[in-house]
Amino acid sequence: METTSKHPGNNKRLYLIIGIIALVLIAISVLFYMQNREMNTIVENLNEEKTILTEEYQNLVFNYDSLHSDNDTLNLMLEMERERIAQLVEELKTLKATNTARMREFQKELTTLRGVLRTYIVQIDSLNQRNQVLTQENLEHRRRYTQIQSSFRELEEVKTTLEEKVTIASRLDVTNLMAEGLNPSGRKTDRSNRIAKIRVCFTVLKNVTAPVGMKDFYLRIERPDGQLLLHSLDDKFRHEDADINYSAMRSIEYGGEETDVCIFYEADAGELLSGEYIADVFADGFHLKSLRFKLR
Repeated sequence: METTSKHPGNNKRLYLIIGIIALVLIAISVLFYMQNREMNTIVENLNEEKTILTEEYQNLVFNYDSLHSDNDTLNLMLEMERERIAQLVEELKTLKATNTARMREFQKELTTLRGVLRTYIVQIDSLNQRNQVLTQENLEHRRRYTQIQSSFRELEEVKTTLEEKVTIASRLDVTNLMAEGLNPSGRKTDRSNRIAKIRVCFTVLKNVTAPVGMKDFYLRIERPDGQLLLHSLDDKFRHEDADINYSAMRSIEYGGEETDVCIFYEADAGELLSGEYIADVFADGFHLKSLRFKLR
């Protein structure tokens, strides 16, 4: 009789657990869908940038094809430039749009090639200045260069915007940030005079766009009097174009999945004060999250 009366309560707890799990799964699915959609948008924009860049190179090939001279040496140099640009066009066609570093190299190379092209035009114009037809073609070339320069400026603006979006998308994010004191036996305590270590733990959220591999996480802890807890002035990391000190750090292998991390600060005798502390976590040059906690 007693066992039977407990079943309804057990069923309610089971249904509650199942409901919580279902809500968590739904939330994770929504977050993954939104992140995946944003990533797809970024990739589409990068592909559009590559298409525009390919068209600019093809226009450059056309411009070189339209140049002719009675000077054999100059014609040979033009032919060499045509072959060089044709090779770049073939490489660009097979290049992944997400390879932003190589795409920037292509942009710089395009600027150089335009400068070389302008030099050839000046030479040809000087050698064939009495040829009225060629003079008209050169005018047309100049008009096209103006269009190319305008397109290049627009492309630079698009590229800058896309790079900013990629940087934001690849930035790590953390949650469940907490801090607590541990005595020499490893037990939790908030008494400042009994603490041997300060443990700061957090969860690194899943990010499919962030580079995988070893990640360095830096912890800065400020005492109530504003002084940074640290063991050596040489313990520094790069943040916002400056080298700043850290209290403790930890390196982990990050594969893009959700990961739990804890960083420990070994406190010196008499170093800790009573009051409110501030803990800040950094990684990849970004400030990820802050936490305030108190010790007695």
